[in-house]
Amino acid sequence: MSATPAAASSLQAALSYCVKQVRSYDYHHYLCLLHLPPPMRKAAFTFRAFNVETAKAMDVVSDPKTGLMRLLWWKDVIDKVFANKLVEHPVAQALSSVVLDRKVSKHWLKRSVEARINDANRDEGAIPETSAELERYAEDTQSTILYMTLQAAGIQSTVADHAASHIGKATGLLLLLKALPHHVNKQGVIPYIPASVAEECGLLTREGGRSEVRIDDRLPDAVFKVASVAEAHLHKARDLASSVPREAIPVLLPALPAQVLLDSMRRCEFNVFDSRVSRGVHGVSPLWYQLKLNWYAWRNKY
Repeated sequence: MSATPAAASSLQAALSYCVKQVRSYDYHHYLCLLHLPPPMRKAAFTFRAFNVETAKAMDVVSDPKTGLMRLLWWKDVIDKVFANKLVEHPVAQALSSVVLDRKVSKHWLKRSVEARINDANRDEGAIPETSAELERYAEDTQSTILYMTLQAAGIQSTVADHAASHIGKATGLLLLLKALPHHVNKQGVIPYIPASVAEECGLLTREGGRSEVRIDDRLPDAVFKVASVAEAHLHKARDLASSVPREAIPVLLPALPAQVLLDSMRRCEFNVFDSRVSRGVHGVSPLWYQLKLNWYAWRNKY
C-alpha cells in the first residue's frame, strides 16, 4: 500500500523538475504556460521540458558526438515511454504519466528529436540552402510542442493546428536568429542563415563545395529577410484567430513572445549582435513582458 504514495511523490518531483527546467531555460514560454487552465499544464510543462532537454543537448557538451549520443538516448526514451518501460529521468517519468493519462502522438515526439539529430549530423559549418528548410526545422522543433499540447487537451481543430504550425515556425525562426551570436562564439560561423538569403544579400562564399555566410555590415539585411518570413507566419496565424476554438487560444499564446522578439529585433535594426535583443525577456523588461502577456490572455487573444 505504501508504493502508491511513493509513486505519487516521485511523479510530483518529476513534474516539479519539468517546471523548473522550463522556468530556467525557456522563461518566455514558462510565463505563457501559467495562463493555461490547470488541467492542461501538466502535459504542457512536460512537453516544454522535453524540448529543453533536447534543445540543450548539443550546447552543454564540448564534444558534438557526446551531444548526438544524448539526442539518440532521448529518441530511445520515447520508444521506452510508449512501451510503458521505466526510465530513470524526471522528464521521462513525467512524459510516461502524460502518455498514460492523455492521447499523445508518438509521431510528434519522434519528429521533434529526429529534427535535432539531423541538425546535429550536419557537416560542420553546413548551412540550409533555402528558407523552406529552416521553416521545416522550426516546425519540427516548435510547432510539434503546440500540436501535442492541443492533442493532450483533447482539442481537435484543423484551424487550431494550422495556427499552431504558423506560430511554431515563426517562433523557431526568430529563436534561431536570436541565437546567432551564441553559435558564432561557439563555432565561429553563421549556421542558420539560408544560402539563398545569404547570396541575395551578397554574404555567401563557396569554396570547395562548402557554403559559408560572411559576417559583415550586410548581415542585418539577411536577418531581416528571415525575420520577415517569421512575421508572415504570425500574420497567417492571427488571420485564423476568429475561427480558432476558444479553448485552443491559451495554447497559442506563444505567438506573443514571438512578436515581442520580432519587435525587439526591429528596434535594433535586425542587428542580433546588439545586446539589447537579449536583455530582459526578448529585449523588454520582465514586467512589461508580463503585463503584455496578461493583457493578451485576459482578452483571449494571441
